Amino acid sequence: AAASGPAISVAVRPPYQTSAAPQPVEPLRMTVIPLAPEGRVPGHADAEYLYAHSPAAQYRVGAEGIPLPASRRTAHFSDSQVVSALSTAKDYIVRSSLDPDVLAGNQVRAVRVLLDTDQLDQFDQSFAHPAADGRHAPTGWLVRFDPAQARLADGRIRVQGSLQAAETDSSTLEVTADHTFVYALRAVGAGASEETSLFTVRRELHFRFDRDDLRMHTAQLVVSYVQAGPLSCAEDSTN
Repeated sequence: AAASGPAISVAVRPPYQTSAAPQPVEPLRMTVIPLAPEGRVPGHADAEYLYAHSPAAQYRVGAEGIPLPASRRTAHFSDSQVVSALSTAKDYIVRSSLDPDVLAGNQVRAVRVLLDTDQLDQFDQSFAHPAADGRHAPTGWLVRFDPAQARLADGRIRVQGSLQAAETDSSTLEVTADHTFVYALRAVGAGASEETSLFTVRRELHFRFDRDDLRMHTAQLVVSYVQAGPLSCAEDSTN
């Protein structure tokens, strides 16, 4: 009986309980690319008309365009842990791409609270001293528009994309997100046109989760690749 005890203990232990030393938290690596229009940007008084006559006509509205995929447990993580990683990634995308206060540049805290604590210094530095150095662009962390130049003309932002989760080792889950957001914007200021135009942002984000992140509902954002336009290639899209 004594000899068989350890064998039974190993047999009933779920495989996803196996753990390894967590990887160190990496700083976010970001790329922000402005997309210059080839011709005149279409405008219209009705945002719905613009959406209906654009590639975004079939996109879903808001968070509905960020559905969670079917998920299953991995060798070292349970179903609930995989769902937790996907849900946290979705929450980050929603808050950093769809929250009206974030888009208007009024706040960043809703995004900040979802980050692993080891990335907070980099996040704070990005907003205190923005730089186009691949590490400290606010637009690498979130989407926001200069309130002195543009405002959101329609809160029904169109979204399309995907989420995927995978185990990279016994202590780490990764979630890859690739979403396109289409915003209806209107210029502000004296002499600004009353017409609305569409602005498109494609965000490819790579998230990493260790077991502490899964427990705390936080994420490590390790890669952010952003394409946004219409913008002038000479314009500073860092901030």
